[in-house]
Amino acid sequence: MRTRLMKSLATLVLATTVLLPSVTSTPAHAESATSYTVQRGDSVWKIATKYQIGVSEIVQANNLKNPSMIYPGQKLIIPQLDPKVTSFQNRVVQLTNAERAKNGLAPLKMNWELQRMARVKSEDMRNRNYFDHQSPSYGSPFDMMKSFGINYSYAGENIAAGQQTPESVVASWMKSPGHRANILKAQYTQIGCGVAVGGQYGYYWTQEFIRQ
Repeated sequence: MRTRLMKSLATLVLATTVLLPSVTSTPAHAESATSYTVQRGDSVWKIATKYQIGVSEIVQANNLKNPSMIYPGQKLIIPQLDPKVTSFQNRVVQLTNAERAKNGLAPLKMNWELQRMARVKSEDMRNRNYFDHQSPSYGSPFDMMKSFGINYSYAGENIAAGQQTPESVVASWMKSPGHRANILKAQYTQIGCGVAVGGQYGYYWTQEFIRQ
C-alpha cells in the first residue's frame, strides 16, 4: 500500500511589511511554455503578474542578465504549468471551499502568489526528499511566506504526500483534527494549493492559508 503522510501547522503573528521576493525557485514544474511580445510600458514584474508566475521563473527561462532591460518587440518565453498540476491545485481549492460551505464558513479566495509558494514547497519536498513543515531550503512556512513577499496576520499550512487525487487528499485532511481545523478556521480568508508529481511518494501536496 502506498504510504500516505500528513502534517499541519498554524500560527498567529503580528502584521508585517516585507520586501518584494528575491527567491529563486526551481522551474521543475514548468512543462510547457508560451511566447510573449514585450509591449511599451512592460516590466518583467508586470508580465509575471499577468501570467501569475514568479519573476525569477521568467528570468531563468530567458536567461535575462538584467531583468530591467527589456524592450518593446522583444520575445519572451513564459513557462507554463502542466495542465494536470493546474487542474489538481484548483480542484483542491474547490473541495476545500465546499467543506467550508458545509460548515457555514465563507469561501477562501485563491491567492496566486500563495499558490506559487505552495507549489514551490511541494516541489522542494519532492526534490530534496523530505516531508516536513521546516524546509531545508526556505525555513518555516512563515519564513517562506516572508521570503516570497506575502504579508499575513494569521497563517497556517497543511502538507500531505502519497494521495493521488485532490479528492483523496482533502478527504484525508478532513479526517485529521489538526488539518480539519486549518481548513475550517474562520480567521483565514485566502488560500494557495501546490502539487508536485514524482519523488518517493508520487504526489506532494501543500495548502497555505492566510489572513492579511
